[in-house]
Amino acid sequence: MARHLCLLFDCDGTLVDSEPLLADEMSSSLTDAGLPFQASDYMGEFRGARFRHIVAELERRHGSVDPERLDTLECRMRANLNRRLASELIAIHGATEALAALAGHPMGVVSNGPENKIRTSLEATGLAAVFGNRLFSAYTANCWKPDPCLFRHAASLMGFAPEDCVVIDDALVGVRGALAAGMTVIHLNRFPDVEETPAGAIMISNMFQLPTVIGHLEGARALAAHA
Repeated sequence: MARHLCLLFDCDGTLVDSEPLLADEMSSSLTDAGLPFQASDYMGEFRGARFRHIVAELERRHGSVDPERLDTLECRMRANLNRRLASELIAIHGATEALAALAGHPMGVVSNGPENKIRTSLEATGLAAVFGNRLFSAYTANCWKPDPCLFRHAASLMGFAPEDCVVIDDALVGVRGALAAGMTVIHLNRFPDVEETPAGAIMISNMFQLPTVIGHLEGARALAAHA
């Protein structure tokens, strides 16, 4: 019998509803540093992007900020965010139920965020036990979405070839990176009115749909293996 597909989940916006908190903290911190930024800018233009990529783009538009000041700003922002994640964070609607329905599948988390932020988020929402230490941070791998190397790194450590992995990600940077890595991609598109799912990805609008889609993928895989 063939092994189950390996499921690689994004964290922010896919498993946990952390993006509004992150956008709020970025807004206050970046604006204080002289880089005008609103929470809606993150949700509209930069969702899922690396923090330093966002800073670089804002500096291009508004002028440079002293690097030491940026380092201090980032440390303060992340400390504030971690405190809020621990006390305010909730799971994405349907994520807990989807993970329970998919129990038995090998699963990991692949995120552009730091590992301590991933752990804080999963612990705060009761999802940590599902993934254990199978957490793959861009900061640890030194490779950020949309570069496909982060997904390939995670697949390798999980012991799977890219073609045996399914990535579930809400952000376009993750969807595009996983497609480039040669993986099957499910786009959790929670904003279908304003966001288009890239060609080659499977769109779902909520996490309750995920187990059915995974079941169809594994059924098709089993048929192909016996063809």
